[in-house]
Amino acid sequence: MADLKSVPSRSPSIVTRKTGNEYVLVPVANNIADMDSVYTLNETGAFIWELIDGKKNVNDIIEAVVNEYETDNNTATTDVFSFIDEMSRYLIVRE
Repeated sequence: MADLKSVPSRSPSIVTRKTGNEYVLVPVANNIADMDSVYTLNETGAFIWELIDGKKNVNDIIEAVVNEYETDNNTATTDVFSFIDEMSRYLIVRE
């Protein structure tokens, strides 16, 4: 489970395509796309996805969400941890 100092990174087996304010994530294995496991991120998910670079820790990502969406720290913390936990469950994000 991630904590504030965790530095999440994207799985190298995920291909991303940006369409407008959304991202489409496609798992790839043996150079073959798994079209049954495609994930679409909304604007907030896409924003968090862009921040997951293997360099920023979870606290940095939360602060960026607070500033971008003018939300409170508790809401941003819940949203970021939920996103990272869900993406980790599907092996899209590594902690």
